[in-house]
Amino acid sequence: MSSKKVNIAIVGLGFGAEFIPIYQKHPNANLVAISQRNPDKLKELADAFKIKKRYTSYDDLLQDPEIDAVHINTPIPDHGIQSIKALKAGKHVACTVPMATTMEECEEIVRLTQETGLTYMMMETVVYAREFLYMKELFEKGQLGKVQFLKASHQQDMDGWPNYWPGLPPMHYATHCVGPVLGLLRSEAEYVSCFGSGTIREELIPHYNSPYAVETTHIKFRNSDVSAQVYRSLFDVARQYRESFEVYGSKKSVEWPLIEGKPLVVHTAKKPEPEIPEEVESPDFAKLLPKEIQHFTTQGVYDSEGHQHLSFTQGAGHGGSHPHLVHEFVNALVQNKAPYPNAKQSANITCVGILAHESALKGGEIIKLPEFTFLDK
Repeated sequence: MSSKKVNIAIVGLGFGAEFIPIYQKHPNANLVAISQRNPDKLKELADAFKIKKRYTSYDDLLQDPEIDAVHINTPIPDHGIQSIKALKAGKHVACTVPMATTMEECEEIVRLTQETGLTYMMMETVVYAREFLYMKELFEKGQLGKVQFLKASHQQDMDGWPNYWPGLPPMHYATHCVGPVLGLLRSEAEYVSCFGSGTIREELIPHYNSPYAVETTHIKFRNSDVSAQVYRSLFDVARQYRESFEVYGSKKSVEWPLIEGKPLVVHTAKKPEPEIPEEVESPDFAKLLPKEIQHFTTQGVYDSEGHQHLSFTQGAGHGGSHPHLVHEFVNALVQNKAPYPNAKQSANITCVGILAHESALKGGEIIKLPEFTFLDK
C-alpha cells in the first residue's frame, strides 16, 4: 500500500460527523480540518476528536492551502454550489447525495473536473452497502447469469424534517434507488419516463408545485437491452423506511427484504418450485478495506441512539457503506484513478431523478439524458 497521505476537510457535521474517525484511521488520509456554521457544535466535535483547524466559514476553508480535498455533507440545496466553489479553489471533492439540484450545476461540475483534472465523487451509500456488494460479487462471478431486469425503491417518511424537505418531489432525491440499478452493471441511463401517482397533503404542494405521493420511473440503459424501474415516496405513504434493490438474472435473482433487518431472498433457476427461493444473510465486506477501518462497517461514530443522525438511524447504518466510501475516494486520490461514481457517472445518476420528475409533470413523456453525462462524450 502507498504511503502517500491526502489532507481532507469535512464540511457539515450532522451526518458528516460519522466520517470523522474513519478518515482519522485511514492509512492514507489526514483529517486536517472540519467546518460547521454553528460554532458551539463545531467546538464540541473538534474538541472530542482533537482536530485543530476549525472553520465556520466555508469560503475561508477553501483558502487553506494545506487542504487537498473536501468531503461535503451539507443540506441538499448547497451541494452543487459548494462543489463548484471547491473545484474552482483547486480542491478535490467528495459530496453526499445528490450531486446537485439542477442540470446546470451538474454540467458545471463535470466541466470543471475536465478542465482542472480534479477528482469528484458522489458519495452514494447504496452502491457500497454490504447487500449491494454481495449482489455485485454474484454478478462478477457469473452466478446471476445474464441480467434481465433491475428494480429499486427508496421509501421514507419525511414529515418533521426541516427546511427544504416539505413537499420535495420524490425523484429530486432518487440516487439511493437510481444508483444501484445503474451501478451494478456500470451502466448509463439513456432516457427516462416517469409517472406520478397519488396526491400529498394540500399544504405540502405549493413548496415545489409538485402533487405526487409516489413517482415511478422506467430507465432505458444506454447501449444495452436492459432497462430498470425505480420508485420513490416521501410523504403520505404508509411504509417503513426502505432502500431496496432487486436484480433478476437468467441463473439467479436477488431481492432485498420487504422488512428491515430480514435476510435477502435468492431465487435459483430450474429448481423444484418450493426450493427456488432461499433466505441468505448478506456477508459483510470489511475484507475489502484496510484493516485500520474495517470495524467501521458494523458501527457508527455514536453508539447511543440519541446521538445517531436521523439519516443513519432510518437507513440502518447505510449497510456498512461509510468506510467503503472513504476508501474509494482516498484510494482514487492516492492512485490518481477515477472513483465510482466519478463526475460524469454522478451526473447521469442525479439527472435521472431531475428529468424523471419533469417527465411526470409532462404525463410520462420520454426525456433523454444529456451528453455531458456520458463517459464517451
